[in-house]
Amino acid sequence: MSRPLGLALGWALDQAVGDPGRWHPVAGFGSVATALEQRTYAARRADGVAHIALLVAATAGLGAVAERTARRSDVVHTLVTAAATWAVLGGRSLTREAATIDDQLRRGDLDAARVQVRNLVGRDTTRLDGDEVARACIESLAENTSDAVVAPLLWGGLLGVPGLLGYRAVNTLDAMVGHRNDRYREFGWAAARLDDGANWVPARVAAATALAGAGSRERALRGWAAIRRDAPAHPSPNGGVVEAAFAGVLGVRLGGSNAYDGLVEDRGTLGDGPVASVQDIAPATRLARRVGAGSLAVAVIWSVRGRPRRRR
Repeated sequence: MSRPLGLALGWALDQAVGDPGRWHPVAGFGSVATALEQRTYAARRADGVAHIALLVAATAGLGAVAERTARRSDVVHTLVTAAATWAVLGGRSLTREAATIDDQLRRGDLDAARVQVRNLVGRDTTRLDGDEVARACIESLAENTSDAVVAPLLWGGLLGVPGLLGYRAVNTLDAMVGHRNDRYREFGWAAARLDDGANWVPARVAAATALAGAGSRERALRGWAAIRRDAPAHPSPNGGVVEAAFAGVLGVRLGGSNAYDGLVEDRGTLGDGPVASVQDIAPATRLARRVGAGSLAVAVIWSVRGRPRRRR
């Protein structure tokens, strides 16, 4: 039972204190990846595949060594799993950012909110109005709850410490190089495709837990209708599912056009309620917390059911 207990402790630690202010392991991984890119980069898919394979294999391998070593003691294995879980989760930091943006918009400080929301999204925020900032915040809450909470917990429940660290490596590399600009269109292709695959099941678990935590049958049905009707129009095979679920459950409309590096991208319309506004950030944050807690329950069940039976 050390794996499920470690997952639960790590999740609780993330909820209590969030990310470390300094010496964050994910930031350290990013620095290593950036340094390696200076040697591996070329505008070819094969070079991107090699870059991703080396970093993900090394990170997952480190997790496997830690797991094997820690298994000599249930207490040590629990603590190592908890530490790894805490290091890769981002739920508390995500909701803190949302609370800050909520407060800035309610105080009428739109300029500050435009700057703050850049911590969550990659779109151009300089000309967004208050409702558009709120929409960006809620969309990030939905997608990043799936990416930074649900997915690592599920991979941790399935594969333990190697799953936790390996998934975080995949997701971080997608954020670093999985872009469609001139530099990374080919080199970052593997990172983007691998991240899509790693998040396919977690995104649907996130959507399902959002419906389960909707609070009423009507909201859950509204979320399911939004997923079926609107998610296919979203450019992301995973983000659209989660964002549509949130839009339906919250009774708001998300999606639309966003500007990225001067290019406008149509993200589709998600939900059929009124346009999301600042008053919807707090309910979205509460829903994100319920999704995180629900995914922890799923991960614990997976880890218990997948535990090898001892020979008698």
